[in-house]
Amino acid sequence: MTHPRPTPAAIRSGRENNPKTRERDFARMLGITEADLVSAYVGDTSRRLRVDMDHIFSGLAAVGEVMALTRNESAVHEKIGVFEGYHSGKHAAMMLSENIDTRMFPKHFVHGFEVVKPAEKGVTRSIQIFDSEGHAVHKVHARPNTNIDRWNALVEPLVHEDQSQVFAPVEIGRDPFTDDPQAQASNLRKRWEKMTDTHQFVFIIKKLKMSRLQAVQVIGEDFAWPLYVDSVEAMLRHSANQELPIMCFVGNTGCIQIHSGPIKNIKPMGAWLNVMDPNFHLHLRMDQITEAWAVRKPTDKGHVTSIEAYNAAGDLIIQFFGKRIEGQDERRAWREIVENLPRIPVSQVA
Repeated sequence: MTHPRPTPAAIRSGRENNPKTRERDFARMLGITEADLVSAYVGDTSRRLRVDMDHIFSGLAAVGEVMALTRNESAVHEKIGVFEGYHSGKHAAMMLSENIDTRMFPKHFVHGFEVVKPAEKGVTRSIQIFDSEGHAVHKVHARPNTNIDRWNALVEPLVHEDQSQVFAPVEIGRDPFTDDPQAQASNLRKRWEKMTDTHQFVFIIKKLKMSRLQAVQVIGEDFAWPLYVDSVEAMLRHSANQELPIMCFVGNTGCIQIHSGPIKNIKPMGAWLNVMDPNFHLHLRMDQITEAWAVRKPTDKGHVTSIEAYNAAGDLIIQFFGKRIEGQDERRAWREIVENLPRIPVSQVA
């Protein structure tokens, strides 16, 4: 039986009774999306915006320092810096600034809002973008050094004529994956061995109708091998101890955000493993990682090695690489860290 969606008034009433619950957790508790929650406050703390990718992401450079946030259910990736180096694209856009590095897929940037809330010192401001189903794709938060006059000048032309409080989600169809990945193992291996760039991987598995996890599970131990879940934390600590620059990717269907550089302050807190560095914050739910894999992919400069973590549904939560200098081989120190992490015997892998 399908339950009716709560009205905006019911959402606000529920929120008043749960003021300290995280927004994403509250939305899940109420059986709504985060966009439903933000919509319920249109005319109060939020207003709808037109999502004009080029206007927003080319214009953000003028506002100065902000915090860019991209997340999925199990990982939150926050980068502090200036939005510079925007590259427009119909199917894929990029931000290539010193601190903020994203890959954005415009078809998923559907619903936009500006959210302005009272805080202990003044107000907080953010631009929040959701996909057609109401899931958060990307958020930009103002910082103390943000130029608010320029922020307002960026936002005002985007204010939508529709300022309703009701959010109408539209489900996105998902491409089905094969039920028998082992049957495609031979074809996968032939294509995998011929890769000259890691970006070719996505096209290979799409052609074979395989998920990313299915591919690493069947490719063979010379290209991918299972690790214990706590290997993720071990890798982060080894990298921090060696001041080794790494790359950390967190994404959802619409946006991937990347950190490139060393990490330092690693702080576990309950189920969360946190990195709390000046310009990079990572929050990772370790209890939601069900599989971790070390993966090798061939390139024209030798193979590159990654660590990938997946949830119970088989979705990629987070991915790590050693930071490479363009045109050079993978750093030996990174490769040694990954290859020396304890492996799970294949006989123990379900």
